Amino acid sequence: MAKGTRAEAGRAADFVNRCTSLVAAAAAEGRGLQPGELAGLRELAASAGESGVALEDLVSAWLTAAWEPYQESLEGASCPQPGDRRQMPLAWQRAREATVALTRGYEAGQQEAIRREEAMRREFVDDLLDGRTDLGQLAERADRFSLRLVGPYTVTAARATVPFRAGDPATRHVEEGMATSFRARDVFITSKEGLLVCVSPTTETDVPRTFARHVGMSGVKAHQVAVSRSRPGPSGIVRSYQEVRGTLDIAERLALSAPVVDAADLLVFQVLGRDRAAITDLVATVLGTLEQARGGPAPLLDTLRAYCDTGCVSTATARRLGISVRAVTYRLGRIRQLTGYDPADPDQRYTLQTAALGARLLGWPAEPLERAD
Repeated sequence: MAKGTRAEAGRAADFVNRCTSLVAAAAAEGRGLQPGELAGLRELAASAGESGVALEDLVSAWLTAAWEPYQESLEGASCPQPGDRRQMPLAWQRAREATVALTRGYEAGQQEAIRREEAMRREFVDDLLDGRTDLGQLAERADRFSLRLVGPYTVTAARATVPFRAGDPATRHVEEGMATSFRARDVFITSKEGLLVCVSPTTETDVPRTFARHVGMSGVKAHQVAVSRSRPGPSGIVRSYQEVRGTLDIAERLALSAPVVDAADLLVFQVLGRDRAAITDLVATVLGTLEQARGGPAPLLDTLRAYCDTGCVSTATARRLGISVRAVTYRLGRIRQLTGYDPADPDQRYTLQTAALGARLLGWPAEPLERAD
């Protein structure tokens, strides 16, 4: 018999012995089980539930022990004495009361074990995302959850108007939905820094989409979900978490309306955003002169972005902006005159496009540029 099995059998035997003694005493005295006795049984059953003893085994052991004295009496050569007949129904009534106490206590113990397990999972994922815990300790704790830290993982995170918190209705809704859709070992969810974060093996390709769907159904308002690129190991998970945080920040600054944003799609903005001073200087140097245009820089900047996005086709740019091709040609000419960069020249267009991306990231021209001295 395995060590864990022997320990569980011992805990079940302790409970059965306690039940048998209480029921026998109550039956002999012709009374019911007292509130204090029932409470003691519930505590014992809760302890058994927390320790992993199966409820079926616990109930079976108890009922078998409770019936055993009367089974021996019925199998005897002579009929039970009248007194015995009167005691049997009373004893089984007490047994019923004990069984009710057993199941209630066991359920309470299981719920406590589940809450403790959830707290341990959240704490583990939180430490994993921090990246400050010793890898040896993380690996040891990961074994408890059947998690192999060497594999590639994807991090998906959600942000809403109201920050996510552990145990709040929205968080519980997503946790329960994901638990129904996937095995517990494949999905790790925690709330961190106001975000709801999901770590999952990259092989589980449906996790990000399912996570986003459950977030959308959780009742939160103005939410957005970001999905990281796949990376292996604990350090990769940390980088992916930082990436989705940055992606959500960029999506907010760009006022992106898509409910799900892929970090890979915003990679250029993340690169530009790493040196704010440099990109601010680029925007001011290349596009600052557009402020001299009649009506301000916004119409010309919108035209430049549309022109680059449509493959530098004037007719497509005109359709996107709802203006004439002649107006597009005029605006491109003004950009060339004011900046000194020609949108039609591939090399110069690259500089203009990079500056335009930086302007979008900085919120210019709606927000003034703050150049470093």
